[in-house]
Amino acid sequence: HERGLQATSRFTLRSLACRRLACNAPPVQPEIHQPPAHKISKLKVDSHKTCATSSNRILSSSHQQTMKMKMIENRSLRLINIAVALCAILSLQVADAFVVSPSTTHLQRHATVTISTPTTALHAASRRGVLGKLRGAIVGAVTFSAASRKNVAAAEEAATPAAPTGRIVELQMANLEGQEGKTGKVKIQLHPEWAPRGVKRFEELTEQKFYDDTRVFRVLPGFVAQFGINGNPEVQSQWRSKSITDDPVKVSNTRGTVVFATAGPNSRTTQIFFNTRKEGNAFLDKQGFSPFGEVVEGMDIIDELYAGYGEGAPAGKGPNQGLIQAKGNTYLKDSYPKLSYIQSARFAD
Repeated sequence: HERGLQATSRFTLRSLACRRLACNAPPVQPEIHQPPAHKISKLKVDSHKTCATSSNRILSSSHQQTMKMKMIENRSLRLINIAVALCAILSLQVADAFVVSPSTTHLQRHATVTISTPTTALHAASRRGVLGKLRGAIVGAVTFSAASRKNVAAAEEAATPAAPTGRIVELQMANLEGQEGKTGKVKIQLHPEWAPRGVKRFEELTEQKFYDDTRVFRVLPGFVAQFGINGNPEVQSQWRSKSITDDPVKVSNTRGTVVFATAGPNSRTTQIFFNTRKEGNAFLDKQGFSPFGEVVEGMDIIDELYAGYGEGAPAGKGPNQGLIQAKGNTYLKDSYPKLSYIQSARFAD
């Protein structure tokens, strides 16, 4: 009975459908099953949660990637700083190795520096950039080290004066401080490397005993002490026109240096002065006064040369150079008896 009813129902529905199609009636819309409203809202919430979770996962992954890159960059910068610091220390050690102290018996001239890098896989471009920076830092440190070595070598060379190549001339001085019988000794180290023409002329005059018994006729304390006019007018006249070409100024007119006096360019003959000013007379450098020697013994004797007569005539009351050349020691002994003088000038070697 139930099967019959089902068959009849199917037949009836099929017949109604055929009739409606035949009459051009709009087809029956099939029912669309929709879940309850509370289930729809739940699906929407679940869907939003799923999207949010996916978005959060994407953002978290991107943030982690950025943090990793920052960590890599920070690590790389730390490595670069370590490399520069180590290389700088190495350069200082190498530079110090060339400074020899009296108590040093062994010098360490080589140093080994090991730089370790992390094994974390880096992006190829970042790795090349880091390695390039490391290479640049190391090259810079090596260049700094080489420059330091060069500067140290130059400083040592400048601090170590060259050994004198000239002879030593010994002057026996008398009448110190205007007192008869008070004597002393002065040694002059000649420096041909400073002024070869000046040294040659001074050696020539010393060999001929030109300076024996000559007065130090111009003594200005804190400035100069000058001598070099022979006591015999006939001897002096032979040298008056024998001037020599100037030497370029290679060293300053410091205290104790020995220099030829001049009357202008290329006019040096026989007159010489000691620089006695404590601070030196550097202003004479620009005027062309070229030291050719220095006092290595007896600077205290130079300070005792009699200075009571002051500047020479006509500026002062001291001896007149024209009269010295014309009359010699006769004029000086009569008018300026307290002048200190050179008893003899001889080579010490």
